[in-house]
Amino acid sequence: MTRETWATRAGFILAAVGSAVGLGNIWRFPWVTAENGGSAFLAVYLGVVLLVGVPGLLGEFVIGRRSGRNPVGALRDLGGSRSWGYVGLFSAVTALVLLSFYSVVGGWILRYAVETGLGLLTGGPAPYFAEPGAYFGGVESGLDAVAYHVLFLALTAGIVVGGVRKGIERATTVMMPAIAVFLVGLALWASTRAGAGEGYAFLLAFDLDTLRANFFDVLGPAAGQALFTLSLGAGTMVTYASYLGEDRSLPFDATTIAVLNTAVGVLAGLVVFPLMFAQGIDPSATGPGPGALFVGLAEAFATLPAGTLIATVFFLVVTLAALSSSISMLEIPVSILVDEAGVSRPVAVGGSVVVLVVTGSVLALRPPLFGVVAGPVVDFLLTAGLTVFLLFVGWVLGREATAEFRNGAGDLAASLADPWRLAVGVALPLFLLFTLLTSLGFSAWLTGLGLPASAGFWATVAAAAAVVALAAAGFRRGRAAS
Repeated sequence: MTRETWATRAGFILAAVGSAVGLGNIWRFPWVTAENGGSAFLAVYLGVVLLVGVPGLLGEFVIGRRSGRNPVGALRDLGGSRSWGYVGLFSAVTALVLLSFYSVVGGWILRYAVETGLGLLTGGPAPYFAEPGAYFGGVESGLDAVAYHVLFLALTAGIVVGGVRKGIERATTVMMPAIAVFLVGLALWASTRAGAGEGYAFLLAFDLDTLRANFFDVLGPAAGQALFTLSLGAGTMVTYASYLGEDRSLPFDATTIAVLNTAVGVLAGLVVFPLMFAQGIDPSATGPGPGALFVGLAEAFATLPAGTLIATVFFLVVTLAALSSSISMLEIPVSILVDEAGVSRPVAVGGSVVVLVVTGSVLALRPPLFGVVAGPVVDFLLTAGLTVFLLFVGWVLGREATAEFRNGAGDLAASLADPWRLAVGVALPLFLLFTLLTSLGFSAWLTGLGLPASAGFWATVAAAAAVVALAAAGFRRGRAAS
């Protein structure tokens, strides 16, 4: 069976940007930013995207294009052992966990879009305008949440079953420009609202004192958000890059995707925060967690002129963004089943969706479990997954990775291949494991035992370094044995 490829370079970039530009930008980014200090969080987040996100994207791209396989086949073939294929299965598990909660949130958004649109057609207000908080409480769980979760999965499956060119590429080349146009229009309109300047200050003002005081508190959430929004750690970019030709510049593509994704995230913030502050709503006071955006924006829309129209456009944008990412997640288990088990694409899509209907329905009926999965579980899986990919690139592929990095790249980009390999083999895994241990409370635990804060910090660094050293040694032995 001939494996599909992208029809055009633009198609690949738009699909990859579509994978990155999703709920992480428009749903998760605003409430994580609000919970972690606004501009202080944004500064740390942008640094993580530049120093970790772009090299991480390149790492996954190198694995995918070098192998021309899904994550299981890629690690198995490049590592020279079936054991590496079992490591690649971690990506399938991560993708299923991600899409289990993601499709539930997609269902929420789809319901808001449908009911707001119906209000627009009938000339009445959206049903959540009266009591936004109470309305979201009825939306986030229960049988209705299950029904919309299943409907969202059906839309996702309908795109993925069409394949790479006729399904994913065709859909994202329409959705991504539409998302950009709608967001720019909403941001321009939001800028005209009285009080919008406070929203800009909350998001963009550089507060050095706050950054110094809260740097390590926001580092973990910033890293988790960067990995989530760039679709790193689950094997998405390995899968998408496996459909690439040999003449593409991977450094150029990775940088373009990271820049466009970050621009959309900031653009979403330029819509959300000015609207909230214009109506006197403090984003950090709307209640923590995934419902903050829905409740806070609903309050803003309810008091705005043409609020129903603006709300309809906004939730349409978010629905398109959610779909552009969900199709990339579904493609991971589908590509594994197609490539490794030899099943047809429709059967692979159907089987994956059946599993997701069950797992997502459990989360839709259990909000506390949903919160755990959407937060710390996802951050852990993505961090661990990306760490494995980076160590594989640095210590298993080695010189093959730098050769793939240079393939199709210009002279300037090619000169960065060796520093990049050092970074992905040592520095970035160390950073990722440090942030993971910090977010899990390791430093705080050591401090609680009586160690000074500085000693807890360095002990955390030492623990992360020890794990990286042991993992690198294990990866090298695995490569030698194969």
